[in-house]
Amino acid sequence: MTATVPNLKTALTGPLLHLEAHLLENQTQVETWLRSQWLTTPAPFYASVDLRNAGFKLAPVDTNLFPAGFNNLTAAFMPLCVQAVQSAVERACPKAEKALIIAENHTRNLFYLESLETLRQIFEQAGIEARIASLREDVTEPMTLDLPSGKQCRLEPLFRQGNRVYVGEDYSPCLVVMNNDLSGGRPAILEGLEQVVTPPLEAGWINRKKSQHFEHYQAVAEEFAAQIDIDPWLLSPLSTQCGKINFKEREGSDCLSKNVTKVLAEVQKKYDEYGIEKEPFVVVKSDSGTYGMGVMMVKSAEEVESLNRKQRNKMASSKEGLVVDNVLVQEGVYSFETIGEENAVAEPVVYMMDHFVIGGFYRVHTGRGENENLNAPGMHFEPLAFAQACNTPDKAGQPDAEPNRFYAYGVIARLALLAAAREIAEL
Repeated sequence: MTATVPNLKTALTGPLLHLEAHLLENQTQVETWLRSQWLTTPAPFYASVDLRNAGFKLAPVDTNLFPAGFNNLTAAFMPLCVQAVQSAVERACPKAEKALIIAENHTRNLFYLESLETLRQIFEQAGIEARIASLREDVTEPMTLDLPSGKQCRLEPLFRQGNRVYVGEDYSPCLVVMNNDLSGGRPAILEGLEQVVTPPLEAGWINRKKSQHFEHYQAVAEEFAAQIDIDPWLLSPLSTQCGKINFKEREGSDCLSKNVTKVLAEVQKKYDEYGIEKEPFVVVKSDSGTYGMGVMMVKSAEEVESLNRKQRNKMASSKEGLVVDNVLVQEGVYSFETIGEENAVAEPVVYMMDHFVIGGFYRVHTGRGENENLNAPGMHFEPLAFAQACNTPDKAGQPDAEPNRFYAYGVIARLALLAAAREIAEL
């Protein structure tokens, strides 16, 4: 298969190459430091990280502890997935021979089911039997669904007896793997189990806040930047939190306007420092939840103050109809990566199990610009089909050479993973 490598619209010069060069020059120190961090704070079972490559900085913009795109990974990296899941399982439940995967509630989304089945197959190839359970009340009998790939996904209703959950008559393994982000709350059926539940229920969106994650990430970025003597802003988005907002009732708009103005000013100051001739923008998004809901890009406080009813309604709710009453105001990071003949804007998404990078893909949107949210209807995915693993950079090559660019992706993604690990430990 021919590798799909992105083309950058801008010349690859400036701070980002400086960052990549630093990572290559200090690879031993980078890996040693990360290894010491995992000994102190073990990595989550798995995660995915959305990155944005602006040409002058490379930073994460979201971290998902319940990744749902395993079907978008290139098959060439299945051996990495198998080794990583073996390590993750051995740490979570050393004697586990079986696993039970808890699915999201949108069982009719065939692309999500493709991801579930791919994840189940990764467990199977690692020598661990795995079955998929649904929390939906209308799933009362096992159901098998045909998938676009030609595969099938079997979902089974989840039951509980005592302090254990099971499917079928007696399938009740020691390891329960959550692939449901608990946006709708923590189901009673999963509380107080004697089985190992990973990621823990505390990591669900009912408990997590993106603002807390990025506070941890900022601390990680500063510690890491000190290791390689570089400005932490080059790998971290500026952000702040605005609570108690009601978009429908226009409540909290003063707080939002104030924080938008504050972050824009801070970004402009960094742009001036580095001679970046771009217009700063910020991303206002729900402080919890996924799927690109409750997100808007703005370039001034006036845009926030003049939202029409449709825009306010769009921002007012997120996944599973949850009301958005807290938002994260975050520096917008341009995405200068494009892919294909249409020069569609793309952003890399890196997947990890335990503390290992196992692959990734590009989220691509032909109808969105370099300063817009790509996690929206109309997006598609291109596997990161690089020729070699992104944990094996070519020090003799240029910083922007394929394995080196992807190595940089992997380092920044692991920094976000470390922030999530600290976040979980705190929760």
